[in-house]
Amino acid sequence: MEHFVFTPNVKIAIAILYAFIFTLMAIIKAAQIITKRDLDNIWIRLKSFLLICLFFTAAFCFNKIVAFLFLMLISYLCLKEFLSLIPTRRTDRKVLLWAYLSIPVSYYIVYIQWATMFYLFIPLYMFILISVRMVMSSNTEGFLKNLAVIQYGLMSTVYALGYLGMLAIVPMQYNPKGGCIGLLFYILILTVANDFMQMFCGKAIGKHKIIPKVSPNKTWEGFIGGVIGTTILSVVMAYFLTPLTLPQSIFGGAVLAIFGFFGDVTMSAIKRDLGVKDTSMLIPGHGGILDRLDSLLFTAPLFFHYFAYLNTIVFVKG
Repeated sequence: MEHFVFTPNVKIAIAILYAFIFTLMAIIKAAQIITKRDLDNIWIRLKSFLLICLFFTAAFCFNKIVAFLFLMLISYLCLKEFLSLIPTRRTDRKVLLWAYLSIPVSYYIVYIQWATMFYLFIPLYMFILISVRMVMSSNTEGFLKNLAVIQYGLMSTVYALGYLGMLAIVPMQYNPKGGCIGLLFYILILTVANDFMQMFCGKAIGKHKIIPKVSPNKTWEGFIGGVIGTTILSVVMAYFLTPLTLPQSIFGGAVLAIFGFFGDVTMSAIKRDLGVKDTSMLIPGHGGILDRLDSLLFTAPLFFHYFAYLNTIVFVKG
C-alpha cells in the first residue's frame, strides 16, 4: 500500500503547530481564571481546531486508502448535514441514494488520478443523472427547489471538498519541500487559522458590522485582521512547505483569507434562510462538521487550481 511522504519540513511544522495550539489553550484557560471573562467561544474554537488537526494528522499517517476513506467520511457527513437541513420529497429518496453513492465514485476517480473525470463527474454527469432520475419520478411539485438543493449539496460537500483529495495526489516533484502533505497542511491551517483570527480580532477590536443581516458577529476589523494575519502566516508556511515565491504566497494568502470568509458567510446565509443555528450537533457545543469546514468549500478548490496553474501539474490519467 502506498504511504504519504512526511518531509522533515512537514514534521517540524506539525510539531510547531501542536506546540502552538497547546500553548494558546493554556494561555486562554489562564486568562479565563485570572480575568473572569467569558472566553468559552474562543476555547471551543481552539478545541475544534485541535480535533480537526488530530483527525487529519492521524488519517494521513496511514496509507492513502485510509486517508481517502477519511475524506469520503468527511464528505458524507457534510452532505448528510446539508441535506438534513432542507426537507426533500419522498419521491426523491432514490435520488438521494444516487447522491450518496457519488461520494465513493468521486473519490475513487481522484484516487486513480483521473483528474479530467473528477472535474466533470459532479458538475456535469451527476447533474444530468440527478435531473433524469427526478424527472422519472413524475413529480413536478417542488422540482426546481429540490434539484437545486441536491446539486448544490453535491457541488459543495463532495466536489469542493474533493479538492483535498486532489491535493493529496499531487506528485512529489511539484513540491520537494513538503510534498502533497505540505500542500494539505498549508491549506487546512491557513483556512482554520483565518476563521480563528477573524473571530479573535472581531471580538477584540470589532465595532463595524460587515454584513449584519447575514452574520451579525462579523466585523470589518475582524475581516481585515484575518486577511492580514492569514497573509503573514501564508508567507511563513509557504517558505517551508511549498515552492511558492514571496509574491505568490502573499497573493495566495490574501485570496484564501477573503474567500474563506465568503465560504463561511455563504453557509451562514443558508442557515439563516432556513432558520437554524448549526448544521448538526455532532461537535458538542459548536455545531456540525459543515459548520467547521464551510470555509474549505471555497478555499480548497481555489488553492488547488492556483497551485496547478503556477506549476502546470500533469496527472497520470490527465
